[in-house]
Amino acid sequence: MLLMNLYFSKPGVMSCAGYNIEELWNSVLTGNQKNIKKVKACDNEEYFAARIPDTDLKPSSARYDMKIMRIEEAALMQISEEIQTVKNKYGPERVAVCVGSCDNGTEFSVAGHRKYFESGKFPENYNLEIQGADYVSTFIAEKFGLRGPVNTFSTACSSSAGAIIKAAEMLYADIADAAVVGGIDIASDTTLIGFSSLEAVSSELTNPFSKNRHGITLGDGAAFFVLTKEKLFGETPKLLGWGESADAYHATSPDPSGAGAKKAIMRALENSRVSKKDVGYINLHGTGTKFNDSMEAKAVSEVFQDVKVPASTTKPVTGHTLGAAAALELSICWKALIQNKIDLENYKKNQEKYTIKLPLQVWDGEYDTEIPQLNIIDKNKKAFEAYESADYELKVCLSNSFAFGGANASLVIGW
Repeated sequence: MLLMNLYFSKPGVMSCAGYNIEELWNSVLTGNQKNIKKVKACDNEEYFAARIPDTDLKPSSARYDMKIMRIEEAALMQISEEIQTVKNKYGPERVAVCVGSCDNGTEFSVAGHRKYFESGKFPENYNLEIQGADYVSTFIAEKFGLRGPVNTFSTACSSSAGAIIKAAEMLYADIADAAVVGGIDIASDTTLIGFSSLEAVSSELTNPFSKNRHGITLGDGAAFFVLTKEKLFGETPKLLGWGESADAYHATSPDPSGAGAKKAIMRALENSRVSKKDVGYINLHGTGTKFNDSMEAKAVSEVFQDVKVPASTTKPVTGHTLGAAAALELSICWKALIQNKIDLENYKKNQEKYTIKLPLQVWDGEYDTEIPQLNIIDKNKKAFEAYESADYELKVCLSNSFAFGGANASLVIGW
């Protein structure tokens, strides 16, 4: 299939690692984990979580104001002008909304059901709509007066990747001319307790690909873009292609062979017509769980073989933001492409020192020798060795998202 160019606006982001793309970028460059703290959930257990403090969030304009909507609106307002631009240009009927999320209003639903079990009645402000998967998308359409297709995707950790892919397919099919795309999720008590019951939550800060890894660190997060057929927002990276697979190996465990993940990566490269040698950075799914890291290392190493692409997982800085993870990590790739282009142009004009800037992975550096070793960028910056020259230009990034049920997705973004 011959693909047309699809263009991203700047991202609007919110996470404990940064309340805009510049703050987030600085955190992943320096490995800043200072805002990941222990919290006590309603089961009285303590967990490390990358939560955004409630005190840093303003009330939202949503009909049901809760933390997830406050985070969502804070991210969306960073791209409100871009949303208005496409609405004015194409008309509200031609702007779609595609959002990945898994929360379904737990802040209200848990409190509402607790009240029901105590008194036999739900609180007066409770409405079943709060628990509808669509509300995070419906809110965007209501807030900005958009009347195109409105869709929510809930495939666990790959939710927002699926949302971005479906939006792209809508643009190709001429169902819409532009789309608001992204993801939003929170590390609610329900989420923390649920993942703990799966023995997937680490008792320490997550430590991906290490022989000492024990699981994930969950976090709040949101990231949104406007995706368009036309270049409306200056020189910004393009969505070059994507790949999906559904291996359905197990309800929660990935296929240990990495076959499903490998298929998604291969399809993304083929779909984008990008050679593996052109990929300059891989944002790994890298959850820190035993089986995910193992299968992803196998998949990446089998696809790229002798091509040692610099790679890192940014989840030790942002936390695992579940349905928002793919969009949040794509925003990091977007910024990497933008920043390195600017730095390289400055070098060419002024002969300033140029060194490629890529997100660091925070871990103990003790690689699990039982899995293939990837070219991980950490505080020792060993992955930079082949790229410490002005001849290197970051043109393409690959971002992986591998979810429960074998819902795998890889996105390719670049110039």
